[in-house]
Amino acid sequence: MNKEWYVVNTYSGHENKVKEKLEMRTQSMGLEDYIFRVVVPEETVKEIAKDGSTKEKVKKMFPGYILVEMIMTDEAWFVVRNTPGVTGFIGSSGKGAKPFPLTPQEVDKILGSMGMSRLDIANELKVDDMVKVINGPFANMFGKVKKVDIENTKVEVALDLFGQETLVELGLSEIEKSN
Repeated sequence: MNKEWYVVNTYSGHENKVKEKLEMRTQSMGLEDYIFRVVVPEETVKEIAKDGSTKEKVKKMFPGYILVEMIMTDEAWFVVRNTPGVTGFIGSSGKGAKPFPLTPQEVDKILGSMGMSRLDIANELKVDDMVKVINGPFANMFGKVKKVDIENTKVEVALDLFGQETLVELGLSEIEKSN
């Protein structure tokens, strides 16, 4: 099973408390191998105060929602659903049905606007890993990672173009790790 991103509905205004409780429950129940990251989608916006000065303010992108990167097992699903403040998953019909994950493109758009990445390249992506290109001119091609640029969140991938190995620089939103 792959780890994927899911949207979890919470009480509005309780997103950070739910994130904290979920992270504590994950650790106390030993589910670190199934529940990885919990993110409250936020953005920094500039607001003009009454006196004319500009202030930067952090606003929630989706009030009442958090993102959870997890492997959807019965146990992990149960822990997330029963965390205090969680009202359910988005993409589930209810009645015990498991939810649908976000697409990689949706995750890239949300996390990218926060300066984050779907792939944790420092821990997940290494030289010689196989990746699949998911968009752009090389979509659906497979290649081998030759260089990882953590600072610029880019990777250099060797693709087989017309029988010849060609190095291509790709952004993280353009690839997914292949098994």
